[in-house]
Amino acid sequence: MNTADEITPEMPHRADVEENGVYDESPPPHYTPRTLIMTILASMGGLIFGFDVGQISGFLAMSNFRQRFGEYDPVTGLYHFSNVRAGLIVGLLAIGNLFGALIAAPIANRFGRRRSISAWCIVCVIGVVIQISSDDKWYQIVVGRFIGGLGIGALSILVPLYVSESAPTHFRGTAVSFFQLLITLGILVANIINFGTESIQSSASWRITMGISFLWPLILCFGMVFLPESPKYMFRQNRKVEAREVMAKFLGVSQNHSTVAKESREMEQKLNEEEAGGDRPWYEIFTGPRMAYRTLLGIALMSFQQLTGANFFFYYGTVIFGATGMDNPFVIQIILGTVNVVCTIPGLWMIEKFGRRPCLILGAAWMCMCFLVFASVGHFALDQQDPERTPEAGAAMIVFACLFIAAFASTWGPMVWGVTADLYPARYRAVCMSLAIGSNWSWVFMIAFFTPFITSAIDYRYGYVFAACCAAAAVTVHFFVIEPKGRTMEEVDNMYLARVKPWQSIYWTAPVMDDGARADSGITADESGAAADDSAAAAKELESPEPDENTMTAAGNAEEEWESQAQYV
Repeated sequence: MNTADEITPEMPHRADVEENGVYDESPPPHYTPRTLIMTILASMGGLIFGFDVGQISGFLAMSNFRQRFGEYDPVTGLYHFSNVRAGLIVGLLAIGNLFGALIAAPIANRFGRRRSISAWCIVCVIGVVIQISSDDKWYQIVVGRFIGGLGIGALSILVPLYVSESAPTHFRGTAVSFFQLLITLGILVANIINFGTESIQSSASWRITMGISFLWPLILCFGMVFLPESPKYMFRQNRKVEAREVMAKFLGVSQNHSTVAKESREMEQKLNEEEAGGDRPWYEIFTGPRMAYRTLLGIALMSFQQLTGANFFFYYGTVIFGATGMDNPFVIQIILGTVNVVCTIPGLWMIEKFGRRPCLILGAAWMCMCFLVFASVGHFALDQQDPERTPEAGAAMIVFACLFIAAFASTWGPMVWGVTADLYPARYRAVCMSLAIGSNWSWVFMIAFFTPFITSAIDYRYGYVFAACCAAAAVTVHFFVIEPKGRTMEEVDNMYLARVKPWQSIYWTAPVMDDGARADSGITADESGAAADDSAAAAKELESPEPDENTMTAAGNAEEEWESQAQYV
């Protein structure tokens, strides 16, 4: 603790910090109970989505659900779902997700993250009501899933956005990745409930599971009432005192802590620079400085999360496990779901221990290898007419299916949400995340709808397509994604503006602020004048030492006003 005067009880307030020159340099705790509660509660949005995915996969195999909403085959005397009807029932959720993701951003920017999350939870509940009240109209199920998808798609934007803007820097990656952990947990919980109800010979077999899905959005809706608004959103709404208070509480420190002062100062710098530039049109998510690069990168990363082919394994789970004599699809889903949940947990530790880049690159390479083996064994060794005649091939496919899920669950499953949330400056973050996650939902629909048709034409060779996508994902991360580990979102923004080479980004060092600047949680008069001058001038060079201690420099060129964001005043 550095002090110029005697410490008094009022010193945590900014006015006293400025007057007495006091700031706390003690290291903040890695996490606090308040931060954990915020992370778990907000991530219930992931549980809502995961539970829906798990329940619908079980419903399609339930006899009562098929009798009510399927098609009758006079030849076999059985009810079944055609590829088109099954694709619409499963895939229309993703279409709703897409539209929900696209319209969530402007609403969240106007009314705030916290209120928007609660409102979209109500939309999820409405979707469940429409579905559970249907007796025999399959299109009513489709409409209900579309409306519920609007809410789930919006939550897939708002939850990572809220958590990334609220969690401390050193815990941000883990906190955002919790969203994926809750998705996997929701899938597993739904699978277990389906396993317990599938033998009931009435609509209760699926209505019990669907009724339980009311619980998750209600918990999130009312739980958000007790959580504060995102500090970064409050700061941009000129509620700076409240923002510092919330930031300090999540950090577990007093308001005069140097970390609170540093991050407040960075946010105010960015806000001043944006205000100096005036209002900007929406299309500057493509024309702003380095924004086309980041917008397209976010879309690519979220697309690759689906194009890795994770859902392909869940779709083929019944056939694969049937090759070893396990013919109960509900048991199969529980096995896959358990692997998914268990392997997501170490990913929450790996993201802060090793960083995003190495985990994503190695994870994509691992998944590529698994798909190459899986597709080759499935096409060349498995007896597709009678899989039980080739149990060795089936066993090998099971092993590599589980290895794939382990790789996905510990890397691309949870980490991409955090990387995407870190890509953008505050001005564009909500809109850019809407586009990125909207692309994810687009691929969810296309894979869910077209996979039955593709696999009927090329069987397990479909896996080679996903293997190529995994390889492309690894290359994309290596050449285009900057490592955000341990950095504030403002620092990550500066690194992209400074054109730091992604493969050297781990060595980049932010310019060091002096004690006076660090103690000040705002912008001084001199600094404010400098910022105004700099916003109309070329950006200063940022330095980034390479492994050989040479210096990487990047100077702004054409967009002088915007490139001033790349410097620390």
